[in-house]
Amino acid sequence: MEVLLLLALVPLFALGARAQMIVAQISDALADEGRSRRPLPLLAVSVVCAALAAWVMAFAGSYAAARLHAVTHPILVGGALGLAALELAWPVRVAPPREPTRSLGAIGAVLLVRQFGDAARLTILAAAIWTRDPMGAALAGGIGGALAAGMGWKLGAQKLAEWPLRWIRACCSVPMILAALLIGLNVY
Repeated sequence: MEVLLLLALVPLFALGARAQMIVAQISDALADEGRSRRPLPLLAVSVVCAALAAWVMAFAGSYAAARLHAVTHPILVGGALGLAALELAWPVRVAPPREPTRSLGAIGAVLLVRQFGDAARLTILAAAIWTRDPMGAALAGGIGGALAAGMGWKLGAQKLAEWPLRWIRACCSVPMILAALLIGLNVY
């Protein structure tokens, strides 16, 4: 059940996130150069980065859950969800690239760095600690992250700008902060 919830939450929390906006901007820039299609290698790199970030966060959560006393698990989960709520509430501003890079390694490195602190990956960390199921959290988080990356690649920054992303992210932050408070306050 938790895996299905995570599968729904990760793409929702990644909607309008910095990594998705970077993929969308680069996809738009490369498609505008006379190509009728969006570049498939960009999609592949963004999906691999989403899966790798989900895997790292899931196994980090599992490692923390195995090494720390069970009393600390709700504190860690509440803290991760609280940080995710703050990240969702924080305005996302991504400067458009001055000239689109064609280096897949550089794009991948930027995407990985941007994903390790975003709300979707923090939720994967919290789910892995809570369920002690790193494979389920990594699989659901990887699929959800790949869906969000694919959406940014397909729609592009111009179409994503038509969505009320700021309000969606702000509305998602409210139940996350409540969940973090409820979990954190029920420790003792």
